[in-house]
Amino acid sequence: MGTTQKVIMVSGAARGMGAAIAKKFYDEGWCVSLGMRKSQIPAWATDKERVLIGHYDALDTTTEASWVESTISHFGHINAVVANAGIGIWKNIIDISEREMDDLLDVHIKSPRRLVKAAWEQLVACGSGRVVMIGSLSSKRVYDSDSGPYAVSKFATLALAHSIRHTGFEYGIRATVICPGFVKTDMVEGMMPELNMTPPEEIARVAHFLVTSPNEVSISEIPVNCRAEESY
Repeated sequence: MGTTQKVIMVSGAARGMGAAIAKKFYDEGWCVSLGMRKSQIPAWATDKERVLIGHYDALDTTTEASWVESTISHFGHINAVVANAGIGIWKNIIDISEREMDDLLDVHIKSPRRLVKAAWEQLVACGSGRVVMIGSLSSKRVYDSDSGPYAVSKFATLALAHSIRHTGFEYGIRATVICPGFVKTDMVEGMMPELNMTPPEEIARVAHFLVTSPNEVSISEIPVNCRAEESY
């Protein structure tokens, strides 16, 4: 199916911020390619021609390229990539296992890099390719001991987005990392129940602003918080 409509890929699109971002773009008339471990058509996806479910698992090094290929085959092109898939492992830097540390790095750095690399020719070809990485305020600071390893991986997510921005700038590619604090998703369910967390729909609104901004607007980082911290 070739289309002149713009096409966005969103990883980790089954729930939380990924689902909210995908729905926002769908509602705005985009075609959306949803990266999920298990095929699941969202209830909001009533126009099936504009929605593709792609198999994506950040811990499987083969799925990024195959998902990109299926997206191109179905829609004909790619305009934007949102690397949203994430995991949370809350242990200090000494107690975390080697396997758990590898998983954090694989999901938050290596897989997004492979995904953007696989889509690179498409992003260059459109002249205004967009990459949005979902980082964290833990991309900017280490909140406490048990968030240390998570922060290590999310600091690297920030560097990855900057690297993509530098590499693709002359081709019209713009890359941004959104750095949310506490967002009301399954991953933080039960944590700090008294806190009025940021709705995932607000992160989606920020992502849409970034992707639809012209090439003359390059925004490298956007911290988003739901409470007053010393710096964020």
